[in-house]
Amino acid sequence: MKKEVKIYPRVIERIEDWPTYLLSKDRTEFLREIDEHTFERLATKHKQDLSDVLVKTIYQERIRIKEDPYKVDPPNDRSFWNRISKRLIKKSLDRNDAEAREVSEQILRKIVHRYSEEIVGTFQINTFRFAQRFLTAFFNRIFNAAVGKSLRAMFRGKRNLFERLNIVGDVETVRSLFQHGTVVVVPTHNSNLDSILVGYAMDQIMGLPSFSYGAGLNLYNFGPAAYYMNRLGAYRVDRRKKNPIYLETLKTMSRLSIQQGVNSLFFPGGTRSRDGAIETELKMGLLGTVVEAQRAMAYRSHKQLKDSKLQDSRTKTQKASLIDQQPSEPKVFIVPLVICYNFVLEAPFLIEQHLRNTGKENYIRLRDEGKSVRSWFRFIWRFFSTTSDITLSVGKPMDVMGNFVNEAGKSFDQYGNELDIREYFIAHGEVTEDRQREEEYTKLLAERIATRYHVENVVLSSHLIAHAVFEMLSHQNPKLDLFGILRLPPDDYIFPFRAVEEVVEQMQEKLFEWGRADKIKLAPEIRLSPAELVRDGVKNLGIYHTEKPLQFTKDNEIVSSDFRVLYFYHNRLSNYGLDRAVHWKAEEIEVLRVED
Repeated sequence: MKKEVKIYPRVIERIEDWPTYLLSKDRTEFLREIDEHTFERLATKHKQDLSDVLVKTIYQERIRIKEDPYKVDPPNDRSFWNRISKRLIKKSLDRNDAEAREVSEQILRKIVHRYSEEIVGTFQINTFRFAQRFLTAFFNRIFNAAVGKSLRAMFRGKRNLFERLNIVGDVETVRSLFQHGTVVVVPTHNSNLDSILVGYAMDQIMGLPSFSYGAGLNLYNFGPAAYYMNRLGAYRVDRRKKNPIYLETLKTMSRLSIQQGVNSLFFPGGTRSRDGAIETELKMGLLGTVVEAQRAMAYRSHKQLKDSKLQDSRTKTQKASLIDQQPSEPKVFIVPLVICYNFVLEAPFLIEQHLRNTGKENYIRLRDEGKSVRSWFRFIWRFFSTTSDITLSVGKPMDVMGNFVNEAGKSFDQYGNELDIREYFIAHGEVTEDRQREEEYTKLLAERIATRYHVENVVLSSHLIAHAVFEMLSHQNPKLDLFGILRLPPDDYIFPFRAVEEVVEQMQEKLFEWGRADKIKLAPEIRLSPAELVRDGVKNLGIYHTEKPLQFTKDNEIVSSDFRVLYFYHNRLSNYGLDRAVHWKAEEIEVLRVED
Protein backbone atom coordinates (compact mmCIF):
# COMPACT_ATOMS: atom_id res chain seq x y z
CA MET A 1 0.00 0.00 0.00
CA LYS A 2 1.28 3.44 -0.91
CA LYS A 3 2.12 5.49 2.19
CA GLU A 4 0.70 8.99 2.55
CA VAL A 5 3.49 11.51 3.14
CA LYS A 6 3.00 15.17 4.05
CA ILE A 7 4.90 17.38 1.60
CA TYR A 8 5.49 20.91 2.88
CA PRO A 9 5.44 24.01 0.64
CA ARG A 10 8.68 25.92 0.04
CA VAL A 11 9.80 28.18 2.87
CA ILE A 12 11.48 30.41 0.28
CA GLU A 13 9.87 29.92 -3.12
CA ARG A 14 12.46 31.54 -5.40
CA ILE A 15 15.90 29.94 -5.52
CA GLU A 16 17.26 33.39 -6.36
CA ASP A 17 16.34 34.40 -2.78
CA TRP A 18 18.11 31.50 -1.08
CA PRO A 19 20.99 32.64 1.17
CA THR A 20 23.39 30.10 -0.36
CA TYR A 21 22.84 31.59 -3.80
CA LEU A 22 23.09 35.20 -2.60
CA LEU A 23 26.43 34.49 -0.92
CA SER A 24 27.74 32.66 -3.98
CA LYS A 25 26.86 35.67 -6.17
CA ASP A 26 29.33 37.73 -4.16
CA ARG A 27 31.97 35.02 -3.77
CA THR A 28 34.89 37.39 -4.43
CA GLU A 29 33.89 39.70 -1.60
CA PHE A 30 33.25 36.73 0.68
CA LEU A 31 36.75 35.40 -0.01
CA ARG A 32 38.19 38.82 0.79
CA GLU A 33 36.40 38.84 4.13
CA ILE A 34 37.61 35.35 4.98
CA ASP A 35 41.19 36.32 4.10
CA GLU A 36 41.11 39.47 6.23
CA HIS A 37 39.43 37.94 9.28
CA THR A 38 41.63 34.85 9.22
CA PHE A 39 44.81 36.87 8.81
CA GLU A 40 43.93 39.24 11.66
CA ARG A 41 43.15 36.41 14.03
CA LEU A 42 46.29 34.39 13.21
CA ALA A 43 48.57 37.43 13.21
CA THR A 44 47.27 38.44 16.63
CA LYS A 45 47.28 34.95 18.12
CA HIS A 46 50.79 34.11 16.85
CA LYS A 47 52.38 37.52 17.26
CA GLN A 48 55.52 36.01 18.80
CA ASP A 49 55.82 32.73 16.91
CA LEU A 50 54.39 33.39 13.44
CA SER A 51 57.53 32.14 11.66
CA ASP A 52 57.36 28.88 13.62
CA VAL A 53 53.72 28.36 12.59
CA LEU A 54 54.63 28.95 8.95
CA VAL A 55 57.59 26.54 9.10
CA LYS A 56 55.43 23.79 10.62
CA THR A 57 52.64 24.37 8.10
CA ILE A 58 55.00 24.21 5.13
CA TYR A 59 56.61 21.05 6.49
CA GLN A 60 53.25 19.33 7.01
CA GLU A 61 52.05 20.32 3.56
CA ARG A 62 55.16 18.97 1.84
CA ILE A 63 54.77 15.69 3.74
CA ARG A 64 51.11 15.54 2.66
CA ILE A 65 52.03 16.03 -0.98
CA LYS A 66 54.62 13.28 -0.80
CA GLU A 67 52.80 10.66 1.26
CA ASP A 68 49.08 11.24 0.70
CA PRO A 69 48.40 12.97 -2.64
CA TYR A 70 44.87 13.31 -4.05
CA LYS A 71 43.95 13.35 -7.69
CA VAL A 72 42.03 16.57 -7.05
CA ASP A 73 45.05 18.39 -5.58
CA PRO A 74 46.09 21.47 -7.62
CA PRO A 75 48.75 20.67 -10.26
CA ASN A 76 50.99 23.41 -8.87
CA ASP A 77 50.72 22.17 -5.28
CA ARG A 78 54.33 21.05 -4.98
CA SER A 79 55.77 24.13 -6.70
CA PHE A 80 53.69 26.50 -4.56
CA TRP A 81 54.92 25.10 -1.27
CA ASN A 82 58.51 24.83 -2.51
CA ARG A 83 58.39 28.47 -3.56
CA ILE A 84 56.87 29.55 -0.24
CA SER A 85 59.51 27.57 1.65
CA LYS A 86 62.40 29.18 -0.22
CA ARG A 87 61.00 32.65 0.31
CA LEU A 88 60.54 32.09 4.02
CA ILE A 89 64.10 30.83 4.42
CA LYS A 90 65.66 33.55 2.28
CA LYS A 91 63.74 36.64 3.36
CA SER A 92 62.32 35.92 6.77
CA LEU A 93 64.31 33.58 8.95
CA ASP A 94 67.64 35.39 8.46
CA ARG A 95 66.36 39.00 8.77
CA ASN A 96 65.76 41.29 11.73
CA ASP A 97 62.47 41.19 13.59
CA ALA A 98 60.65 43.94 11.65
CA GLU A 99 61.66 42.64 8.22
CA ALA A 100 61.00 39.03 9.19
CA ARG A 101 57.57 39.93 10.52
CA GLU A 102 56.60 41.75 7.33
CA VAL A 103 57.66 38.87 5.08
CA SER A 104 55.99 36.31 7.37
CA GLU A 105 52.74 38.24 7.18
CA GLN A 106 52.93 38.39 3.38
CA ILE A 107 53.46 34.62 3.26
CA LEU A 108 50.61 34.10 5.71
CA ARG A 109 48.25 36.08 3.47
CA LYS A 110 49.19 33.94 0.45
CA ILE A 111 48.59 30.69 2.32
CA VAL A 112 45.27 31.87 3.77
CA HIS A 113 44.01 32.96 0.35
CA ARG A 114 45.03 29.63 -1.20
CA TYR A 115 43.09 27.80 1.49
CA SER A 116 40.00 30.03 1.23
CA GLU A 117 39.89 29.58 -2.55
CA GLU A 118 40.05 25.82 -2.04
CA ILE A 119 37.38 25.71 0.66
CA VAL A 120 34.65 27.97 -0.71
CA GLY A 121 32.46 26.51 -3.45
CA THR A 122 29.67 28.08 -5.47
CA PHE A 123 25.94 27.62 -5.96
CA GLN A 124 24.65 27.49 -9.54
CA ILE A 125 20.87 27.53 -9.96
CA ASN A 126 20.85 25.60 -13.24
CA THR A 127 23.09 22.89 -11.80
CA PHE A 128 20.91 22.62 -8.70
CA ARG A 129 17.72 22.28 -10.74
CA PHE A 130 19.26 19.63 -12.96
CA ALA A 131 20.58 17.64 -9.98
CA GLN A 132 17.22 17.97 -8.25
CA ARG A 133 15.34 16.58 -11.25
CA PHE A 134 17.89 13.91 -12.11
CA LEU A 135 18.38 12.48 -8.61
CA THR A 136 14.67 12.51 -7.85
CA ALA A 137 13.85 10.71 -11.10
CA PHE A 138 16.75 8.28 -10.68
CA PHE A 139 15.86 7.21 -7.15
CA ASN A 140 12.17 7.00 -7.91
CA ARG A 141 12.81 4.78 -10.97
CA ILE A 142 15.05 2.51 -8.91
CA PHE A 143 12.31 2.42 -6.28
CA ASN A 144 9.71 1.34 -8.86
CA ALA A 145 12.04 -1.35 -10.24
CA ALA A 146 12.92 -2.70 -6.80
CA VAL A 147 9.33 -2.83 -5.61
CA GLY A 148 8.33 -4.52 -8.87
CA LYS A 149 11.29 -6.95 -8.53
CA SER A 150 12.22 -6.22 -12.13
CA LEU A 151 13.96 -3.60 -14.24
CA ARG A 152 10.88 -3.65 -16.47
CA ALA A 153 8.94 -2.15 -13.57
CA MET A 154 11.24 0.89 -13.56
CA PHE A 155 8.85 2.98 -15.64
CA ARG A 156 5.63 1.70 -14.12
CA GLY A 157 3.72 3.40 -11.35
CA LYS A 158 4.57 6.57 -9.49
CA ARG A 159 6.39 5.62 -6.34
CA ASN A 160 8.69 8.11 -4.63
CA LEU A 161 11.73 7.80 -2.40
CA PHE A 162 10.02 9.70 0.41
CA GLU A 163 7.71 6.70 0.88
CA ARG A 164 10.69 5.10 2.58
CA LEU A 165 11.39 8.14 4.77
CA ASN A 166 9.59 8.87 8.03
CA ILE A 167 9.98 12.48 9.18
CA VAL A 168 9.07 12.93 12.85
CA GLY A 169 9.36 15.97 15.09
CA ASP A 170 8.12 19.55 15.00
CA VAL A 171 8.89 20.40 11.38
CA GLU A 172 6.59 23.43 11.40
CA THR A 173 8.60 25.14 14.16
CA VAL A 174 11.85 24.57 12.28
CA ARG A 175 10.33 25.96 9.09
CA SER A 176 9.14 29.10 10.89
CA LEU A 177 12.65 29.84 12.22
CA PHE A 178 13.90 30.71 8.74
CA GLN A 179 12.04 34.01 9.16
CA HIS A 180 13.90 34.86 12.36
CA GLY A 181 17.53 33.92 11.78
CA THR A 182 19.99 31.32 10.57
CA VAL A 183 19.28 27.62 10.97
CA VAL A 184 22.12 25.17 11.63
CA VAL A 185 21.20 21.48 11.35
CA VAL A 186 23.47 19.06 13.22
CA PRO A 187 22.68 15.40 12.37
CA THR A 188 24.04 12.21 13.82
CA HIS A 189 26.31 10.37 11.40
CA ASN A 190 25.88 6.66 10.68
CA SER A 191 26.49 6.07 6.98
CA ASN A 192 27.75 7.61 3.76
CA LEU A 193 24.08 7.62 2.78
CA ASP A 194 23.30 10.28 5.41
CA SER A 195 24.02 13.38 3.35
CA ILE A 196 21.93 12.20 0.41
CA LEU A 197 18.93 11.27 2.55
CA VAL A 198 19.01 14.40 4.71
CA GLY A 199 19.43 16.66 1.70
CA TYR A 200 16.60 14.91 -0.16
CA ALA A 201 14.27 15.05 2.84
CA MET A 202 14.89 18.73 3.57
CA ASP A 203 14.45 19.68 -0.09
CA GLN A 204 11.66 17.41 -1.30
CA ILE A 205 9.65 16.85 1.88
CA MET A 206 10.32 19.65 4.38
CA GLY A 207 10.49 22.40 1.73
CA LEU A 208 13.65 23.99 3.12
CA PRO A 209 16.11 26.06 1.08
CA SER A 210 19.55 24.69 0.26
CA PHE A 211 22.06 24.50 3.10
CA SER A 212 25.79 25.12 3.07
CA TYR A 213 27.45 21.80 3.89
CA GLY A 214 30.93 20.36 4.15
CA ALA A 215 32.13 17.69 1.71
CA GLY A 216 35.36 15.78 2.17
CA LEU A 217 37.92 16.74 -0.46
CA ASN A 218 38.48 13.04 -1.19
CA LEU A 219 35.00 12.93 -2.76
CA TYR A 220 36.20 15.39 -5.39
CA ASN A 221 38.56 12.77 -6.79
CA PHE A 222 35.58 11.50 -8.78
CA GLY A 223 35.10 13.99 -11.63
CA PRO A 224 31.27 14.09 -11.89
CA ALA A 225 30.92 14.36 -8.10
CA ALA A 226 33.44 17.23 -8.04
CA TYR A 227 31.58 19.05 -10.82
CA TYR A 228 28.24 19.00 -9.01
CA MET A 229 29.44 19.56 -5.46
CA ASN A 230 31.45 22.56 -6.64
CA ARG A 231 28.20 24.10 -7.85
CA LEU A 232 25.71 23.01 -5.18
CA GLY A 233 26.81 25.04 -2.18
CA ALA A 234 29.27 22.56 -0.71
CA TYR A 235 32.46 23.75 0.89
CA ARG A 236 35.50 21.51 0.68
CA VAL A 237 37.01 20.00 3.82
CA ASP A 238 40.47 18.45 3.53
CA ARG A 239 40.90 16.20 6.56
CA ARG A 240 44.57 15.70 5.73
CA LYS A 241 45.29 19.30 6.70
CA LYS A 242 45.65 19.69 10.46
CA ASN A 243 47.77 22.85 10.57
CA PRO A 244 46.40 25.91 12.45
CA ILE A 245 46.29 28.14 9.34
CA TYR A 246 43.98 25.78 7.45
CA LEU A 247 41.76 25.07 10.48
CA GLU A 248 41.41 28.78 11.24
CA THR A 249 40.50 29.54 7.62
CA LEU A 250 37.85 26.80 7.64
CA LYS A 251 36.34 28.04 10.91
CA THR A 252 36.34 31.65 9.72
CA MET A 253 34.49 30.63 6.57
CA SER A 254 31.85 28.86 8.65
CA ARG A 255 31.45 31.75 11.08
CA LEU A 256 31.16 34.44 8.42
CA SER A 257 28.68 32.48 6.31
CA ILE A 258 26.42 31.94 9.34
CA GLN A 259 26.70 35.63 10.22
CA GLN A 260 25.51 36.45 6.71
CA GLY A 261 22.44 34.28 7.12
CA VAL A 262 23.55 31.17 5.23
CA ASN A 263 21.90 28.10 6.73
CA SER A 264 24.42 25.38 7.47
CA LEU A 265 24.55 21.63 7.95
CA PHE A 266 27.45 19.69 9.43
CA PHE A 267 28.03 16.50 11.41
CA PRO A 268 29.37 17.55 14.83
CA GLY A 269 30.54 14.01 15.50
CA GLY A 270 33.09 14.61 12.75
CA THR A 271 32.79 11.18 11.14
CA ARG A 272 30.55 8.12 10.98
CA SER A 273 29.89 6.42 14.30
CA ARG A 274 32.31 3.49 14.27
CA ASP A 275 30.67 1.51 17.07
CA GLY A 276 27.03 2.13 16.08
CA ALA A 277 26.26 4.19 19.19
CA ILE A 278 24.77 7.67 19.17
CA GLU A 279 27.49 10.27 19.48
CA THR A 280 28.30 11.52 22.98
CA GLU A 281 31.53 13.44 22.29
CA LEU A 282 31.26 16.12 19.62
CA LYS A 283 33.93 18.12 17.81
CA MET A 284 34.27 21.71 19.00
CA GLY A 285 35.67 23.33 15.83
CA LEU A 286 32.59 24.11 13.74
CA LEU A 287 30.33 24.23 16.80
CA GLY A 288 32.53 27.01 18.13
CA THR A 289 31.92 29.04 14.98
CA VAL A 290 28.19 28.91 15.70
CA VAL A 291 28.72 30.52 19.11
CA GLU A 292 31.10 33.11 17.66
CA ALA A 293 28.64 33.96 14.90
CA GLN A 294 25.87 34.56 17.45
CA ARG A 295 28.14 36.85 19.46
CA ALA A 296 29.10 38.80 16.33
CA MET A 297 25.45 39.17 15.33
CA ALA A 298 24.53 40.39 18.81
CA TYR A 299 27.43 42.85 18.77
CA ARG A 300 26.47 44.24 15.37
CA SER A 301 22.83 44.88 16.22
CA HIS A 302 23.70 46.17 19.70
CA LYS A 303 26.23 48.64 18.33
CA GLN A 304 23.99 49.88 15.53
CA LEU A 305 21.09 50.50 17.85
CA LYS A 306 23.25 52.07 20.52
CA ASP A 307 24.90 54.45 18.06
CA SER A 308 21.57 55.59 16.69
CA LYS A 309 19.86 56.01 20.04
CA LEU A 310 22.74 57.74 21.78
CA GLN A 311 22.45 60.57 19.28
CA ASP A 312 19.41 61.66 21.24
CA SER A 313 19.81 63.32 24.59
CA ARG A 314 19.04 60.87 27.37
CA THR A 315 19.12 60.78 31.12
CA LYS A 316 21.54 58.50 32.91
CA THR A 317 18.68 56.20 33.86
CA GLN A 318 17.47 55.98 30.30
CA LYS A 319 20.94 55.08 29.03
CA ALA A 320 21.29 52.38 31.65
CA SER A 321 18.11 50.72 30.42
CA LEU A 322 19.16 50.87 26.76
CA ILE A 323 19.95 47.17 26.52
CA ASP A 324 16.53 46.20 27.83
CA GLN A 325 14.85 48.34 25.16
CA GLN A 326 16.60 46.73 22.24
CA PRO A 327 14.44 44.55 20.00
CA SER A 328 15.55 41.02 19.27
CA GLU A 329 17.94 40.63 16.31
CA PRO A 330 18.35 37.64 13.97
CA LYS A 331 19.60 34.62 15.86
CA VAL A 332 21.33 31.34 15.21
CA PHE A 333 19.15 28.29 15.78
CA ILE A 334 20.47 24.76 16.35
CA VAL A 335 18.39 21.81 15.15
CA PRO A 336 19.59 18.34 16.21
CA LEU A 337 18.64 15.64 13.70
CA VAL A 338 18.80 11.94 14.54
CA ILE A 339 19.04 9.51 11.61
CA CYS A 340 17.65 6.07 12.40
CA TYR A 341 18.36 3.02 10.21
CA ASN A 342 17.27 -0.56 10.74
CA PHE A 343 20.49 -1.62 9.02
CA VAL A 344 23.63 0.26 7.97
CA LEU A 345 25.47 -0.47 4.75
CA GLU A 346 28.96 -0.12 6.23
CA ALA A 347 28.28 -1.77 9.62
CA PRO A 348 30.85 -4.64 9.30
CA PHE A 349 33.65 -2.26 8.26
CA LEU A 350 32.79 0.34 10.91
CA ILE A 351 32.70 -2.07 13.84
CA GLU A 352 35.93 -3.74 12.72
CA GLN A 353 37.62 -0.35 12.66
CA HIS A 354 36.26 0.50 16.10
CA LEU A 355 37.43 -2.77 17.63
CA ARG A 356 40.91 -2.39 16.14
CA ASN A 357 41.25 1.12 17.50
CA THR A 358 39.91 0.41 20.97
CA GLY A 359 41.10 -3.13 21.54
CA LYS A 360 44.44 -2.92 19.75
CA GLU A 361 43.72 -6.38 18.43
CA ASN A 362 45.11 -7.66 15.13
CA TYR A 363 41.83 -7.65 13.26
CA ILE A 364 41.84 -8.27 9.53
CA ARG A 365 41.00 -5.01 7.82
CA LEU A 366 37.75 -5.23 5.91
CA ARG A 367 37.09 -3.22 2.79
CA ASP A 368 34.76 -0.29 3.44
CA GLU A 369 31.62 -1.40 1.59
CA GLY A 370 30.39 2.18 1.59
CA LYS A 371 32.94 3.09 -1.09
CA SER A 372 32.01 0.38 -3.59
CA VAL A 373 29.70 1.50 -6.41
CA ARG A 374 28.34 -2.04 -6.73
CA SER A 375 27.60 -2.23 -3.01
CA TRP A 376 25.79 1.11 -3.17
CA PHE A 377 23.47 -0.11 -5.91
CA ARG A 378 22.94 -3.40 -4.08
CA PHE A 379 22.15 -1.51 -0.88
CA ILE A 380 19.72 0.87 -2.61
CA TRP A 381 17.99 -2.06 -4.30
CA ARG A 382 17.61 -3.93 -1.00
CA PHE A 383 16.46 -0.77 0.75
CA PHE A 384 13.75 -0.02 -1.82
CA SER A 385 12.57 -3.60 -2.24
CA THR A 386 11.94 -4.17 1.47
CA THR A 387 9.52 -2.60 3.89
CA SER A 388 12.31 -1.27 6.10
CA ASP A 389 11.96 2.49 6.47
CA ILE A 390 14.45 5.14 7.53
CA THR A 391 13.40 7.63 10.19
CA LEU A 392 14.66 11.20 10.44
CA SER A 393 13.87 12.64 13.86
CA VAL A 394 13.86 16.44 13.80
CA GLY A 395 14.83 17.62 17.26
CA LYS A 396 13.47 20.58 19.22
CA PRO A 397 15.23 23.74 18.01
CA MET A 398 17.58 25.53 20.43
CA ASP A 399 19.62 28.71 20.58
CA VAL A 400 23.42 28.52 20.83
CA MET A 401 23.21 28.20 24.61
CA GLY A 402 20.99 25.13 24.35
CA ASN A 403 17.78 26.91 25.39
CA PHE A 404 14.65 25.80 23.56
CA VAL A 405 13.08 28.32 21.18
CA ASN A 406 9.51 28.72 19.95
CA GLU A 407 8.25 29.30 16.41
CA ALA A 408 8.99 33.04 16.76
CA GLY A 409 12.62 32.33 17.65
CA LYS A 410 12.28 33.41 21.28
CA SER A 411 14.43 31.57 23.84
CA PHE A 412 13.12 30.11 27.10
CA ASP A 413 14.84 28.59 30.12
CA GLN A 414 13.81 25.31 31.74
CA TYR A 415 11.16 27.13 33.80
CA GLY A 416 9.52 28.79 30.80
CA ASN A 417 11.03 32.24 31.35
CA GLU A 418 11.93 34.19 28.20
CA LEU A 419 15.65 34.89 27.74
CA ASP A 420 17.67 37.43 25.78
CA ILE A 421 20.60 35.66 24.09
CA ARG A 422 22.62 38.89 24.14
CA GLU A 423 22.94 38.77 27.90
CA TYR A 424 25.32 35.80 27.59
CA PHE A 425 27.80 37.99 25.69
CA ILE A 426 27.53 41.25 27.66
CA ALA A 427 30.18 42.49 30.09
CA HIS A 428 30.02 45.96 31.63
CA GLY A 429 27.07 46.90 29.46
CA GLU A 430 28.73 45.95 26.16
CA VAL A 431 28.73 42.90 23.91
CA THR A 432 32.34 41.72 24.11
CA GLU A 433 34.53 38.99 22.61
CA ASP A 434 35.87 36.57 25.20
CA ARG A 435 37.52 33.45 23.75
CA GLN A 436 37.65 31.55 27.03
CA ARG A 437 34.00 32.27 27.80
CA GLU A 438 32.94 31.20 24.31
CA GLU A 439 34.93 27.98 24.55
CA GLU A 440 32.93 27.11 27.65
CA TYR A 441 29.70 28.00 25.86
CA THR A 442 30.71 25.68 23.00
CA LYS A 443 31.30 22.81 25.42
CA LEU A 444 27.89 23.39 26.98
CA LEU A 445 26.27 23.44 23.54
CA ALA A 446 28.00 20.18 22.58
CA GLU A 447 26.76 18.53 25.78
CA ARG A 448 23.26 19.81 25.15
CA ILE A 449 23.19 18.50 21.57
CA ALA A 450 24.48 15.09 22.69
CA THR A 451 21.77 14.96 25.35
CA ARG A 452 19.09 15.85 22.82
CA TYR A 453 20.34 13.17 20.43
CA HIS A 454 19.45 10.56 23.03
CA VAL A 455 16.05 12.11 23.68
CA GLU A 456 15.16 12.55 19.99
CA ASN A 457 16.42 9.08 19.05
CA VAL A 458 13.67 6.83 17.68
CA VAL A 459 13.95 3.24 18.89
CA LEU A 460 13.43 0.82 16.00
CA SER A 461 12.65 -2.88 16.35
CA SER A 462 16.11 -3.86 15.10
CA HIS A 463 17.77 -1.67 17.76
CA LEU A 464 15.81 -3.25 20.57
CA ILE A 465 16.18 -6.88 19.48
CA ALA A 466 19.91 -6.56 18.84
CA HIS A 467 20.35 -4.92 22.22
CA ALA A 468 18.34 -7.58 24.01
CA VAL A 469 20.12 -10.55 22.41
CA PHE A 470 23.64 -9.21 22.91
CA GLU A 471 22.85 -8.40 26.55
CA MET A 472 21.67 -11.99 26.94
CA LEU A 473 24.99 -13.20 25.53
CA SER A 474 26.93 -10.91 27.87
CA HIS A 475 25.06 -12.02 30.98
CA GLN A 476 25.56 -15.64 29.97
CA ASN A 477 29.34 -15.02 30.04
CA PRO A 478 29.91 -12.67 33.00
CA LYS A 479 33.63 -13.50 33.35
CA LEU A 480 34.50 -12.49 29.79
CA ASP A 481 35.32 -8.97 28.69
CA LEU A 482 33.93 -7.57 25.44
CA PHE A 483 36.69 -8.98 23.27
CA GLY A 484 36.35 -12.37 24.90
CA ILE A 485 32.63 -12.36 24.12
CA LEU A 486 33.25 -11.34 20.51
CA ARG A 487 35.68 -14.25 20.10
CA LEU A 488 33.01 -16.76 21.10
CA PRO A 489 31.92 -19.04 18.22
CA PRO A 490 28.41 -17.96 17.14
CA ASP A 491 27.56 -21.51 16.06
CA ASP A 492 27.68 -22.58 19.70
CA TYR A 493 24.83 -20.35 20.83
CA ILE A 494 21.08 -20.49 20.41
CA PHE A 495 18.76 -17.80 21.78
CA PRO A 496 15.36 -19.40 22.51
CA PHE A 497 12.49 -17.37 21.11
CA ARG A 498 10.66 -17.40 24.46
CA ALA A 499 13.76 -16.16 26.28
CA VAL A 500 14.29 -13.28 23.85
CA GLU A 501 10.60 -12.45 24.07
CA GLU A 502 10.84 -12.27 27.88
CA VAL A 503 13.82 -9.88 27.80
CA VAL A 504 12.21 -7.73 25.12
CA GLU A 505 8.97 -7.50 27.08
CA GLN A 506 10.78 -6.19 30.16
CA MET A 507 12.75 -3.68 28.07
CA GLN A 508 9.52 -2.61 26.35
CA GLU A 509 7.99 -1.65 29.69
CA LYS A 510 10.95 0.59 30.50
CA LEU A 511 10.83 2.16 27.04
CA PHE A 512 7.10 2.88 27.44
CA GLU A 513 7.88 4.60 30.75
CA TRP A 514 10.63 6.72 29.14
CA GLY A 515 8.39 7.49 26.18
CA ARG A 516 5.65 8.83 28.45
CA ALA A 517 8.26 11.03 30.15
CA ASP A 518 9.54 12.34 26.77
CA LYS A 519 12.98 10.83 27.40
CA ILE A 520 13.05 8.91 24.12
CA LYS A 521 10.93 8.33 21.00
CA LEU A 522 9.50 5.00 19.93
CA ALA A 523 8.73 3.72 16.46
CA PRO A 524 5.17 2.37 16.07
CA GLU A 525 6.38 -1.25 15.90
CA ILE A 526 7.78 -0.99 19.44
CA ARG A 527 4.17 -1.15 20.62
CA LEU A 528 3.58 -4.53 18.99
CA SER A 529 3.24 -7.59 21.18
CA PRO A 530 6.65 -8.88 22.34
CA ALA A 531 6.45 -11.87 19.99
CA GLU A 532 5.57 -9.74 16.96
CA LEU A 533 8.24 -7.22 17.90
CA VAL A 534 10.92 -9.93 18.06
CA ARG A 535 9.97 -11.22 14.61
CA ASP A 536 9.98 -7.70 13.13
CA GLY A 537 13.38 -6.86 14.62
CA VAL A 538 15.05 -10.09 13.48
CA LYS A 539 13.59 -9.65 9.99
CA ASN A 540 14.94 -6.10 9.68
CA LEU A 541 18.40 -7.07 10.94
CA GLY A 542 18.62 -9.89 8.45
CA ILE A 543 17.70 -7.92 5.34
CA TYR A 544 21.06 -6.79 4.05
CA HIS A 545 24.18 -8.37 5.52
CA THR A 546 25.57 -11.63 4.17
CA GLU A 547 26.56 -12.74 7.67
CA LYS A 548 23.30 -12.24 9.52
CA PRO A 549 23.49 -10.52 12.91
CA LEU A 550 20.30 -12.41 13.78
CA GLN A 551 18.11 -14.93 11.98
CA PHE A 552 15.61 -17.68 12.70
CA THR A 553 16.34 -21.39 12.62
CA LYS A 554 13.86 -23.93 11.28
CA ASP A 555 12.78 -24.51 14.87
CA ASN A 556 11.93 -20.80 15.28
CA GLU A 557 14.87 -20.17 17.58
CA ILE A 558 17.26 -17.26 17.06
CA VAL A 559 20.94 -17.49 16.13
CA SER A 560 23.67 -15.10 15.05
CA SER A 561 26.28 -15.51 12.34
CA ASP A 562 28.32 -12.50 13.43
CA PHE A 563 28.57 -11.30 17.03
CA ARG A 564 30.60 -8.26 16.02
CA VAL A 565 27.91 -6.83 13.73
CA LEU A 566 25.29 -7.75 16.33
CA TYR A 567 27.33 -5.72 18.82
CA PHE A 568 27.29 -2.75 16.40
CA TYR A 569 23.48 -2.70 16.33
CA HIS A 570 23.26 -3.38 20.06
CA ASN A 571 25.24 -0.19 20.73
CA ARG A 572 22.46 2.04 19.42
CA LEU A 573 20.85 1.72 22.87
CA SER A 574 24.04 1.19 24.86
CA ASN A 575 23.98 4.53 26.70
CA TYR A 576 20.51 4.13 28.19
CA GLY A 577 21.14 1.44 30.81
CA LEU A 578 18.24 -0.56 29.42
CA ASP A 579 19.71 -3.86 30.65
CA ARG A 580 18.95 -2.80 34.24
CA ALA A 581 15.25 -3.20 33.48
CA VAL A 582 15.66 -6.98 33.08
CA HIS A 583 15.51 -9.61 35.84
CA TRP A 584 18.42 -11.67 34.55
CA LYS A 585 18.18 -14.48 37.10
CA ALA A 586 14.90 -15.77 35.70
CA GLU A 587 15.25 -19.26 34.21
CA GLU A 588 13.16 -18.31 31.18
CA ILE A 589 15.88 -16.08 29.73
CA GLU A 590 18.79 -18.54 29.70
CA VAL A 591 20.80 -18.85 26.49
CA LEU A 592 21.30 -22.38 25.15
CA ARG A 593 24.84 -23.59 24.58
CA VAL A 594 25.09 -26.16 21.79
CA GLU A 595 26.85 -29.34 22.93
CA ASP A 596 30.00 -30.41 21.05
